[in-house]
Amino acid sequence: MAVLLVTGSPHVADTVVPLCAAVGVEVEVCPEPALSLSHWTGADLVLVGDDVADLVVALAPPRRQGVHVVGLSPGYEVFRAAVALGAASVLDLPGASDWLVDTLADVGERSSPGRVVGVVGGAGGAGSTTLACALAQWHAGRASTLLVDCDALGPGLDRLLGMEDLPGVRWEALAETSGRLGARALREGVPRREHLGVLTWSGLRRRLDVPTARRILPTAVGGHDLVVLDLPRQGGPVLAELADRCDDLLVVTPATVSGLAATARLVADLGRGGRAGLVLRPGGLSDADAERVTGLPLVATVGDQRGLAASVDRGLGPLAGRGPLARAARDLLAAA
Repeated sequence: MAVLLVTGSPHVADTVVPLCAAVGVEVEVCPEPALSLSHWTGADLVLVGDDVADLVVALAPPRRQGVHVVGLSPGYEVFRAAVALGAASVLDLPGASDWLVDTLADVGERSSPGRVVGVVGGAGGAGSTTLACALAQWHAGRASTLLVDCDALGPGLDRLLGMEDLPGVRWEALAETSGRLGARALREGVPRREHLGVLTWSGLRRRLDVPTARRILPTAVGGHDLVVLDLPRQGGPVLAELADRCDDLLVVTPATVSGLAATARLVADLGRGGRAGLVLRPGGLSDADAERVTGLPLVATVGDQRGLAASVDRGLGPLAGRGPLARAARDLLAAA
């Protein structure tokens, strides 16, 4: 069940149910509070009418997130009941209808939350940004994808994809705002070309605002099938935190002595096991050497791609046509 509405008021039900229908979210209206307990923990969102808020409090339902009290001009006593329920807010309808619609839309998005794939260079110039763009381009041919620029010293992912002139919100604007941002609002707000959106900076003076990233990334996952993070190699604690938020972490490095040594240090600093894998670029050392030195399993090898620079300069991004990057992106995302 997506939404549980506990109310005996036809006015509250007649206000909320059409909003749920408008965004395509299933709602169960329960006029009897005692019967709501069986659905209390299973619903994605719980809305308690102000007409039965005290009765629900008396039932002592388990604490959970995603509870709101709703009503038409709710009185002061309703706020006491909301606190007792651990509700996130009291919504005065219909004035709060726009906010509720965004919240309901996010409930629909969360039914199939996206995956987060992080890409980081184990050594400088390894090609991690190129791979991140290729992954996003490949998946965007199939479903909604967001490419997130987390490297303030990088070239700007919108430029690599030929999207720098597209309108949309950038990191600077998000850092200046506070409060809740809906998944649909973020998806529609960033620069986008068909299924591919990109979140990056607008100017040369860049800084990744970590609190903003913490607020935005869960929203991004709720609104996209895939979120690709281009991670900063020299990120320190910021890199470690962002890497922990990834379902899959890809570490890109050349198969050289210097490249593998640098990658081993980065992997040790991250301290991440489990779903981290090595993407190997051309070099003189073997696959077995790369796995032994870095301690990571090899998940892909990516050879040099002819015409890569020209493709990026023409605004086509790195994934123009077939080649090593397209094959790697296909195989890596199939395994994710």
